[in-house]
Amino acid sequence: MVHEKSKQKVIVSGARPSGRLHLGNYVGALQNWRRLQESYRCYYFIADWHALTTGYAESHEIEANSREMLIDWLSAGLDPGRAVLFRQSRVKEHAELFLLLGMITPLSWLERCPTFKEQLRELEGREIHNYGFLGYPLLQAADILAYRADAVPVGEDQLPHLEITRDTARRFNYLYGKVLPEPEALLSKFPLLPGIDGRKMSKSYDNYIALSDPPEVIREKVRRMITDPQRARRKDPGRPEVCTLFRFQQIFNPEAVPGIEAGCRTAEIGCVQCKDILARKLIEVMAPLHEKRRSLEERPAYLEEVLVEGERSAGEKARATLEAVRGAMGL
Repeated sequence: MVHEKSKQKVIVSGARPSGRLHLGNYVGALQNWRRLQESYRCYYFIADWHALTTGYAESHEIEANSREMLIDWLSAGLDPGRAVLFRQSRVKEHAELFLLLGMITPLSWLERCPTFKEQLRELEGREIHNYGFLGYPLLQAADILAYRADAVPVGEDQLPHLEITRDTARRFNYLYGKVLPEPEALLSKFPLLPGIDGRKMSKSYDNYIALSDPPEVIREKVRRMITDPQRARRKDPGRPEVCTLFRFQQIFNPEAVPGIEAGCRTAEIGCVQCKDILARKLIEVMAPLHEKRRSLEERPAYLEEVLVEGERSAGEKARATLEAVRGAMGL
């Protein structure tokens, strides 16, 4: 159970349930979420309704994916004693607020959202010209405003979405009186982790290292990692600045970076040796997560308990917001 301090500022964030998470998710979100839960009242939700906006035909996967993602969250250090962890679809106030905000939101705000246009291009060939996909930035606004969040942790690429939330709150307050705060952006500068092929780490590219990958799989994936293409022979000096492998060393093995960089540039260290160093470090870093995962996989009742308690706590907060919203609108 979360122990709330009355003066704690509120933070809200969520993620679509796509199954087991990878190292990019870990360095890009989970490590930051873990830090934030020490100082803020945090609401972290499994965005299962959002998963339907582009994956409505695969809805049968959502339940299992949600369970796997929760296990990764807990394994990575999210603490249900400090943060509220819950399923979006189990707190119906998200849907009601989405409906009410939809009554006052201009269609043009949604159509001009940069990520809407980007995903239309990226997912070309998939039938996503539907109302849910167009409206998902407003559902995100409802997710945030239901808890009257003070701030939302975002990267710079997510700022347009947060601006829609702020614009929506501002319009609501103009029409009905001050009820919804305009959440600030809590800009999170996290290291960008490429996939093992140098592109963005993504399950769709099959270039990721999952948090749950066992040591033998980690070694195999590191073995396939892209290095300096101009270093054809062991004796050739390397260029760490263009090497995917070196980027991983910088993030997960920073104390060894000076020696690795010098050894690479002078050809004292070969790519095979460098990969062995990284694989051993990744296995070491991920060992506590693997141990926690094994324990959680044997406790399905506990996992459900975490979510049910989180949904109870989130529901109380969201219902209070909806009562204020209904009252302001005369409903």
